[in-house]
Amino acid sequence: MSIRPVKSIVQSKPTMEGAGVKLRRAFGFGETSEFDPFLLLDDFRNDRPEDYRAGFPWHPHRGIETITYVLAGAVDHGDSLGNRGTMGAGDVQWMTAGSGILHQEMPKGDAQGRMHGFQLWANLPSALKMTAPRYQDIPAKAIPEVIEDDGTRVRVVCGDFWGKKGPVEGVAADPRYLDIFVPPGKRKTLPVELGRHAFAYVFEGAGSFADSSKPFGVLTEKGTATGETLVRERTGNRSLVLFDSGDEVTVQAGDEGIRFLLVSGKPIEEPVAWYGPIVMNTDAELQKAVIELRDGTFIKRS
Repeated sequence: MSIRPVKSIVQSKPTMEGAGVKLRRAFGFGETSEFDPFLLLDDFRNDRPEDYRAGFPWHPHRGIETITYVLAGAVDHGDSLGNRGTMGAGDVQWMTAGSGILHQEMPKGDAQGRMHGFQLWANLPSALKMTAPRYQDIPAKAIPEVIEDDGTRVRVVCGDFWGKKGPVEGVAADPRYLDIFVPPGKRKTLPVELGRHAFAYVFEGAGSFADSSKPFGVLTEKGTATGETLVRERTGNRSLVLFDSGDEVTVQAGDEGIRFLLVSGKPIEEPVAWYGPIVMNTDAELQKAVIELRDGTFIKRS
């Protein structure tokens, strides 16, 4: 077994999307080869309805899959194929845009006005860029949860983990998508398959992730180490941790515990051409998509 070294730790950056939604972007719209097959991760968390209620009105997608995971509040959605629905706390929607879809997502807060969720974009290989669109709407109750004796909790959205299988299936990147909580002061080692890119996104509490060359030390109140070398700086809220190769990650939770997404997937290793929410392999394919949007042929009917 080999612990994955930590390649980098960065803070998600404030940005604005849709019709004026304030959110934090962990990565996306740039050089994303280290995250391949993933393209973007947004953390849309806000306690002020005026900062999110304008939502994400009608917009196109092609060539990717979008994964929306709601933790608080709700998101109304609709699309050009006639699908309509509402995602509530704990629900997941895995949308394969494929050949093209127009949709909208309109967030609504809970009784206290709070809204929190994530959107992850996964790339599609060239052979599936123009596949038929489809939805997988997963209610919270359908997502299995593993609870360990030490209080560690893992919700398995996608992939196999500790004997549980997530409900999302048939995804090109064969990803694993986990929501993990490690209790205060606990240390946990988690398997991550070889040959996959992997990252963690911390959204509650704090802790440290181990490095294969720098084992954990014993932390004092001042954050120093005794007996061994302290691995890494304390990783807190809204931190993105990118891992190098290996087959496991180890996390030491801080005094308040730590909760994070742990996501991994098989790299596609193909050229990426961006035009906002449309992601293809070449500029010519992007130009064709733009022309089709203008002339009304973007949506492919079976």
